Amino acid sequence: MRQQKWNELAEVKRELAERDWFMATSGNLSIKVSDEPLTFLVTASGKDKRKETAEDFLLVGADGKPAEATHLKPSAETLLHVEIYNKTNAGCVLHVHTVDNNVISEWYGDKGEVVFTNQEIIKAFGLWEEDAVFRIPIIPNVAHIPTLARMFAEHVNDDAGAVLIRNHGITVWGKDAFEAKKFLEACEFLCSYHVKLLLFKR
Repeated sequence: MRQQKWNELAEVKRELAERDWFMATSGNLSIKVSDEPLTFLVTASGKDKRKETAEDFLLVGADGKPAEATHLKPSAETLLHVEIYNKTNAGCVLHVHTVDNNVISEWYGDKGEVVFTNQEIIKAFGLWEEDAVFRIPIIPNVAHIPTLARMFAEHVNDDAGAVLIRNHGITVWGKDAFEAKKFLEACEFLCSYHVKLLLFKR
């Protein structure tokens, strides 16, 4: 099971790296390995995620700390993943910093959310109504990770979702790696489209 989950997460990392979504070692990914006790694989801190090595991920527990002896450190934002796995049945969490999602988070940061509608790709989130609306909450980029995790947790209510951290990045989660990646791609499409639309309207 653990090797299978490793391979799934490695494949997602590979695809996102090909899109160049891991600038300057940014971003973090995780995938659940077991429920009882809760364990998940998460990206090791400070790694170039465009490379593939035997030390890309490490196993952590429900507290976000390594579940076994290792010299590796979990990503600094592992506590956000902890909140998702402890509060939902999500199986995979993806966090990336892109120019487009940063621009959107800054543009709508004072409103506390960005609202998308009249976009076909919204169906990726299971919203099939003609006038469906998809909202992504935006929270401040607090440097103290435990505080950031508490603020983030206020928006973690379902087994799938997305949260933008202002001028930082987006965190998306889903029931498995396939769903989380699908949601992330849809969110990035919406952000990229909206940035271009704002530029054309100016």
